[in-house]
Amino acid sequence: MTIERVASTPEAEGRAIAALTLAFIRDPVMRYLFPEPQSYLSHFPTFARAFGAAAFGSGTAWTSGDQGGTALWLPAGVHPDGDAIAAFVFSAVDEKKHGVVASVLEQMGAYHPTDPHWYLPIIGVDAAHQGKGLGSQLLKVALDRCDAEGLDSYLESSNPANISLYQRHGFEVVGEILQGDCPPITPMFRSVR
Repeated sequence: MTIERVASTPEAEGRAIAALTLAFIRDPVMRYLFPEPQSYLSHFPTFARAFGAAAFGSGTAWTSGDQGGTALWLPAGVHPDGDAIAAFVFSAVDEKKHGVVASVLEQMGAYHPTDPHWYLPIIGVDAAHQGKGLGSQLLKVALDRCDAEGLDSYLESSNPANISLYQRHGFEVVGEILQGDCPPITPMFRSVR
């Protein structure tokens, strides 16, 4: 399967976000935030764009040729729009969860490296395309570039089932974000090779 950059067009970006929406449909944290099917389908695309939209403009959004998987990487110096993320989450998530979500976002910020690095805010493979190595290929394309640039990389895993995949690519668990009834989030760091 070929891995290619997502073209910076509304259609190509829409296909990438659709693949991520299908990929995260069983994600523990996403379904904690948006437990009702309609709520999830309505809100996840906006959430994904808030976290990873800068990847489209940076040319660091990749997808598989069959559109089954997408990774939105942010190169050093490019960051998610924290204000947009917080504003969106607090407008879309049940008010009863606001305290938990605020603490989770604060803990995520505390784990985030301060030295220049590449950040993977979101990667996913549609269930219909899993088991083909797409996740590994989507990781490899950016990790090769990280290594060539001499930069570390960082991500937060919202699904414990994915931790072993990231470990196979050199990421190490650096902590665990736990708050209230929210499923755990695992910060992971990979040193340059």
